[in-house]
This record gives sequence, C-alpha cells and structure tokens, in this order.
Amino acid sequence: MRLMKAAALAASAIGAVLGGQAVAQETPVAFTGATIHTMNGTSGTGTIESGTLIVQGGRIIAIGGADTAIPAGADIRDATGLVIMPGIVDTHSHIGQVSGADSSAAIQPDVRALDNINVRDSSIPRARSGGVTTANIMPGSGHLMSGQTFYMHLVDGNSIESMAHTRDDGAIMGGMKMANGTNPIRETPGFPGTRARSAAMVRSHFIAAQEYCAGDKTPRDIGMDAMCEVLDGTRLVHFHTHRSDDIMTALRLRREFGFDMLIQHGIESGLVAAEIAAAGVPVSAILVDSPGGKLEAAEANIETAGVLERAGVFLSLHSDDNIIDSRLMFRHAGIAVRGGMTRDGALRALTINGAVQLGLEDRVGSLEEGKFADFLVLTGDPLSVYTDITQTWVLGEMLFDSANPEDLIHATGGYGAGNPQLNTHVLEREAHMLEDAR
Repeated sequence: MRLMKAAALAASAIGAVLGGQAVAQETPVAFTGATIHTMNGTSGTGTIESGTLIVQGGRIIAIGGADTAIPAGADIRDATGLVIMPGIVDTHSHIGQVSGADSSAAIQPDVRALDNINVRDSSIPRARSGGVTTANIMPGSGHLMSGQTFYMHLVDGNSIESMAHTRDDGAIMGGMKMANGTNPIRETPGFPGTRARSAAMVRSHFIAAQEYCAGDKTPRDIGMDAMCEVLDGTRLVHFHTHRSDDIMTALRLRREFGFDMLIQHGIESGLVAAEIAAAGVPVSAILVDSPGGKLEAAEANIETAGVLERAGVFLSLHSDDNIIDSRLMFRHAGIAVRGGMTRDGALRALTINGAVQLGLEDRVGSLEEGKFADFLVLTGDPLSVYTDITQTWVLGEMLFDSANPEDLIHATGGYGAGNPQLNTHVLEREAHMLEDAR
C-alpha cells in the first residue's frame, strides 16, 4: 500500500511536469533540459547533458544540446532533472500468451509464434510499463526446434501484423527457436532421449534442409522453406542452451552448417567465454540472483555477464518473461553491474546491443536522427532503485504514462492486472487507492 501511494504521488508530480496525453504525431514534440543517454557510437552511453530530443511523425527528427533548434509550433516539454534513453530491446520474451510447437514432433520449423500471440493480452502493456518497446517473442524450448520467433514492436496494435517489425520487402521479421539440454529430452515417441541423440536429429534435419534448398523445392514444404532462410542467413537461430557442454554442441552445429546464431540464456557461458568469443557468436544472457528450478541452471551466477564482456563477447540481457518480470529489466542490468559488468555495457545490453543482435539497429536501440521515436522518460539514474519509468513512447506516441491511473495499474499490479477479463475489480480498486494517495 505504501509503495502504491508513493508511485501514485510520483506519477502525479511527473505528469504535472510533462503534461497531458501524447499530441498528434504531425505536431513536433520537443523535450528540453533532460539528461539524454543516446546509446549511439561504438561504446559508452553517449550522454548529453541539458539535452534536447525532438520527435515528429513517429521518428526522431533532431537530438542534441541546449542549442538544438526547435521547430516553430512544437509542443515543448521541460524535462529538466529527468533522464531520457532508448526503449528496451528484450531479446527473449514470452509475453502475449505465445505458444509454439506441440507434441507431434521434436522438430517443427513450420510453426510460427505470430499465429498464437494475443495482442490484447495485458502482459504487453505491462512490458511497456517496464520500458520494453521491442521484443523477440519466442515459443517454448521443449523441442529441438519449436518454431519461428516474432520480432514485436510494442505499439498499440489491433493485429499482430500491425505490431511486426518487417523487412524492406514487407516480410515479417523473426528468428528460429532451437534448444538442447534437458528441455527437449522426453520419453514421447519421436523426441530424443539423450543429448547425443538430440544433436544427431538436428544434424540429420539440417542435411535434409541443405538438399531441399539446393533443389527445385518440390513438393513444397513450408518447414523446409523456413530452414532455407536459416541456411541463407535471413533467419537467425535463437539457441536455448545452458550447460557449457551443450553450448559447445550448439557452436559445433553452427560451425558445421554455417547458420547465424544467438546463444540464449547461456547460464554456463562464462565457463566457455573464450570459445564463444573466438567463434564470434553473441549471447543473450539472463542473470538469476535466486537460482532454482532445473538442475542444468544450478551454476547460475551474477558474474556471467561481466565475464563475457571482458572476454569480448557481444552481449544483451533479456527477461525470458516471466522468469524475470519485464518491469524489472533495469534491476537486471543493475545485477549485471554488481557482478562485474561495466555500467555502460549493461545499459547498452538493454538497448542497442539487442537491436544489433536482432538486425534492427537501423531503427531502434539508440536515439539518433531518423530512427523510430522509441524512448523512455525516467525520474533519475536508470540503475538506481529509486528511479521510476514515468513515460514510455513508441513511434512517437506515449503508450505508458505513470500519471494515468489505468497505465499505473500495469506498472504496479500483479500478473493480469489491467485485463478486465481477469481482474474486473482491479481498475476500480486501484483508482480508489490513487485517489487516497492524493
């Protein structure tokens, strides 16, 4: 109750400073006086003190210091004392009630996550309240290949197509989820019973895919069509792997078949950091400060990100929501710093690094002229436990505002908060609490 009231009071104060709802996109919006972490350049956060950010038409049209020219008629918002930074790029999430392959086979590259994402699920605005503006939505890891992932732009979409990151040819962007270790091992017919059998089945499937892709592709096989995208580098493999020996198996398969790969989780990746760095393979890491669950994650520790960074591995941090709540990504970065990662590296691992890993660096992950206007307004230092996200903007539209009671529910409530189908009484109760706090 005390935390809720504090959050409500902070929201009210910030709302008074920044004011109102998002204006129409055709009107330039200029934030002035803020500390801006641009995340551009090859290293560091690219911080601008007393900076100015101007957005229009869903894009950043100017960014710079206090002397940045502001267009006539712009909506000028004084952000003095506040911090602005890019929206978080979550490289591994399960929001939107996503699902993937079923028990009919261990390898199902034809299955698409986008065919089973509920764009109205409350987990999406919950993630926005935590600063996530782009996410790689993944099917589960109970299969050697559980299907195609979906690169979601967390706009206020009415359909899955409206929330898709797309290539220049209009194709919806995503990767391919693969896994090894204990998750895909089952007694179910058609599934592997050992790690060695897992690798053998994957190897056989890739050989069959090579033959299909080199031929006339008849009869048509939509699963093999997706495999051709993996083999030609169009579709990135997101490889769920924990133990160091499993990581080495994934590297071995990549070396044999030449696909592009992002290691997902890599709980024991610190033990083979030199090998990962030598292979030039990036890592999407998760740091768990209270290990539990599966035995292969028993060696989880908060030092892994720092070890990988010092080894020269290109690194992002992810939520695996709901393993880590999407609203706790800044805490995640703080844990990485506590474990030995650099401060700048941790903030880049939340933003531009993930954008690069997903091939989205030309549009999100940093604040630069011409990029999407996806950014956060914070009350202070991103890694301080006393800092709150007060606004999340996506494509130049404010989609989370802590001064709005309906939005605040997503930031402070439990799972499902804000979903009228699950919590018909929550909105009214939280509105009363907000009124009491005032």
